[in-house]
Order: sequence, then structure tokens, then C-alpha cells
Amino acid sequence: MYLILTLLSLIMINPAENSAAERELFIVLTSADQETQMMAMVLATQTANQEVPVRILLCSDAGYLAIEGTESRQFEPAGRSPKELLNSLMQRGATVEVCGIFLPNRELTQNDLIEGIGVASPPEVAAYMIKDSVRYFTF
Repeated sequence: MYLILTLLSLIMINPAENSAAERELFIVLTSADQETQMMAMVLATQTANQEVPVRILLCSDAGYLAIEGTESRQFEPAGRSPKELLNSLMQRGATVEVCGIFLPNRELTQNDLIEGIGVASPPEVAAYMIKDSVRYFTF
């Protein structure tokens, strides 16, 4: 009887269906296209709404979203911009970083970043990306 109960409990547990708390979303955004940036931020926001931790890595031209004083256009129906959604995600606990090669290859420093945005460490990001709990998307 114990063997049957054990087998039934194993069958009923589906390891592929982790709870939201056990999953994480990692978005790498490189596109300069503001509509693409907006869609990435909308999807990140919708994921955060489901209590899933969000981490965003901004590279290439998307890195300018992380720079203090830069603006991005507003999109309907939200009436908000990618930068506004990014800031909202940060206020909700999302981790936001620029690629390690972003600042040194422009006339920018860490002082130019919006408060709360860091510079990614490639070894640490690589270790994060291979975690089983991380869903990885690029835009």
C-alpha cells in the first residue's frame, strides 16, 4: 500500500510546473526600436503581475533606457513609455542592469545611469542564465 501511495504521489507531481515563486524571467533587450522596447516592458510587467521575479539586461541601443535624462515615446493603449514601465518594474523589485561593455564603449559612466540600475558582470549573468528556473527572452 505504501508503494502505491508513493507512486501515485510521484505521478501527481509535475516538476515542469514550478510555482511562480520558483520561476524567474530574464529579458535581454538590445533593440533600438521603441515599439519593441515597449513590448518587452509590457511582457515583463505582465510577468511581474504574476509574482514572478524579473531581471532585465539592457545592451546595445536599448542601454540608453538606463541613462538618466533620456526619454522614450509613449504608446497606446497604455499611454506610457518603455522607460516609464522600466522604472515601474524597478520600483516593484525588478533587477535592471546594462551590459558590461555598454558604458566603456560610449562616453558614459556609472554616474549617468538611473539610480538603481547596475552594470552586469558577465560571469554572474552567465551563471544566472543557466539556472533551470530562468526563462530567457531576447528582444
